[in-house]
Formats: sequence, C-alpha cells, structure tokens
Amino acid sequence: MDILQTLKARRVIAILRGVPEERIEDTARALYDGGVTCIEVTFDQSSADGETTAARSIERLSRGGLILPGAGTVMTARQVETAYRAGARYIISPNVDTEVIARTRELGLVSIPGAFTPTEAAYAYQCGAQIVKLFPASVLGTAYIKALRGPYPHIPLAAVGGISSANARAFLDAGCVCVGAGGALADMRVIRAGEWAALTDAARTLVESINA
Repeated sequence: MDILQTLKARRVIAILRGVPEERIEDTARALYDGGVTCIEVTFDQSSADGETTAARSIERLSRGGLILPGAGTVMTARQVETAYRAGARYIISPNVDTEVIARTRELGLVSIPGAFTPTEAAYAYQCGAQIVKLFPASVLGTAYIKALRGPYPHIPLAAVGGISSANARAFLDAGCVCVGAGGALADMRVIRAGEWAALTDAARTLVESINA
C-alpha cells in the first residue's frame, strides 16, 4: 500500500486527542462505519506517560488492517521511533523539526509537519515533508490556501484546525490534498458517553460533505 497516495485518496484524517485507551477501538470502529479510515492518535506532550499511552492506542488500531493509523503531535526523533514500533504509518507534527522529518523518512513513514507561514511551508518541503500541514487552518482561511498554491503548486498541503463538515470541502477545493478533523469527528463528550451511532453519523456527514 502506498500510504501517501492513500492519504490523498481518502482525504480525511480523524484526530484523536485524549481518547482513553480502552475506548480507542470502539471510537475507531464508529468512525470507520462512517467512512473515515485514517486515524491519527496524538502524543500528549504534557504527560509523563503520554508517549506510552499513545503507542498502545496506535498498536490497537494497527491490528486487523481496517484502520490506517498515524501519530500526531510528534516532536522528537525518539517519538517517531516509538510511533513506528507501534505501527504508525505517518507522522504528523505541529511544527517543522528537521530531525523529526529526517527520522520519519528514514523509517519509511509519511512525513506531515505543521507550518503557518510560506517560509515554513517551503522549508518543511525542502527538508523532506511529503505533505505540509497548514495549522490552524480556520485562522488562515481558504483564501490563504489559494494564495499559497500560487508559488507552491508542487507542495501537497493539508488543512488542520477548525475543520468540519461545513468547511472541509472548501479547503479541498482551495487546493489541499486532505484535511484533518478533531472535535468535529471525535467529540469527547460523545466518546465518554459511548454514543457510537452519533460518532458514525458525524463521520458520515463529513465524508459526504467532501464527496458532494
């Protein structure tokens, strides 16, 4: 499987932040039933055991082959290695870190660092990023994406931050190859309540909005 092409084809990455390990599989199944198969588990940088907890969740998602798991908020080369061992297939970061990008590529994973400015986006791509995550997308807006595509038509872009069924298609139409959605897909109140049908409905609504 070509992971980069799969991410571009599926166009939506669900961002799971703070989902308890014991709920990760039910959450993933609910999203899968709604048509979302790419799922990022974020590393909690504020927690001493956040790296270990995220790795265990990624391991759970990597079983069975239904979900294409990735790791998010990855900020060190060591965390890249932890994610790789757990079964992550792509590495997403909030920033541009040359060591993180290099280690990601060395391990054969897809590199998706975060950028805000044109300079950061170009530098990330120069360093080996395969997709550059523009964050926070809701602050930048679709007009910014279109403007950036002018000098950078060769750089694949992803929109992350404030993405929902109301604007996901607009960001794709503006030139992004995929979007990442957190709260719009993985509402923690819904997950804690075990309202899996509601989670599936949210995923289906977002997928339908980009395919309309």
